[in-house]
Amino acid sequence: MTAVAPQAPPTRPPRGKPLWRRVVPPLLSLVLVAAVFFWFLPQFTSLSDVWSAVAAMTWAELALLGIATLWNLATYQFVMVVTMPGLRLREATVSTLTTTAVSNTVIGGAAISLGLTYGMNSSWGFSRSRTSVMLLLSGLWNNFAKLALPVLALSLLALTSTPTTGRLLAGLAGLAGLVAAVVLLGLLLRSRESAARIGRGAGRVASAVLRPLGRPPVHGWDLATTKFRDRTALLLRARWHWLTLATVVSQLSLFLVLVVALRAVGVTAAQVGVVEALAVFAFARLLTAVPFTPGGLGVIELALITGLSAAGGDRALVAAAVLVFRALTYVLPIPLGLGTYVFWRQNRSWRREPNTAPRTELVPETV
Repeated sequence: MTAVAPQAPPTRPPRGKPLWRRVVPPLLSLVLVAAVFFWFLPQFTSLSDVWSAVAAMTWAELALLGIATLWNLATYQFVMVVTMPGLRLREATVSTLTTTAVSNTVIGGAAISLGLTYGMNSSWGFSRSRTSVMLLLSGLWNNFAKLALPVLALSLLALTSTPTTGRLLAGLAGLAGLVAAVVLLGLLLRSRESAARIGRGAGRVASAVLRPLGRPPVHGWDLATTKFRDRTALLLRARWHWLTLATVVSQLSLFLVLVVALRAVGVTAAQVGVVEALAVFAFARLLTAVPFTPGGLGVIELALITGLSAAGGDRALVAAAVLVFRALTYVLPIPLGLGTYVFWRQNRSWRREPNTAPRTELVPETV
């Protein structure tokens, strides 16, 4: 009689997120957006007042708004081209517009945008590693800019007006965060050993935070930071200044659209100066570091309208300017992104075989 080997008990399928964790965040986002647009905004203006402000613009003001908007749409491509050697500007434009449209319309769209970026770059012959380097560096510099803008704005305010205790504390906190981030990056890039030490230290901190939540400790962070260092050190040493310039231009180009919108609807420099507007814009951008809603919808409007009104702007005109600004920088990329997505799906002339994109001296063979 043949012995039958005991069968292993069936493995349980991996548990997905509980239903409440999938439902509650989108629901809270919808509640926040509804509260801003249906309760908060009507206290400042009405759609008829917004339309009246837009209709009162001259052709010169509309043309200036259009030029500022087009320039803003073009600037983030510079960051992608700098961080992805071999990527053409036309490809960066298609990728940026498409992923922006997804991020602006889908709750949790950031993850979908990442997948789209990998898919598009792969269709143009770029490896996943090269795309990862691009996303890591562009995201890192974008966060540096979000930390640096409030510091810059508060410094300018201190030079042009009497600084308050709150402003000084906020500026010092932002400066400390920025310096700490830059120092940490410098240590991480200095050597593989220092990168591994930073990874192990960050892993211990993350494990300590997760322990009270009943989560297991994290592993492999030293390998992850070492890999990041190996992939980015060469590119950063050669292009950090161009990456910094491209990021600054991108951030200030977005701010330019806001300033032009304010002036076009009648908010004068005597009511809200450029430095005051920059301070409000900087802190509104800082709020988007936490993705409460797609594209910061509702959050940005709330922060800009309250901040610019508190700075001295007419409430109705400020609300009109902010809605015009968001229409040009949040709404407009959505149909454009839909068009670029259809173009990418249909166009085959730009396609390359996997991992056949042109290499440069900044792209090691292992990347």
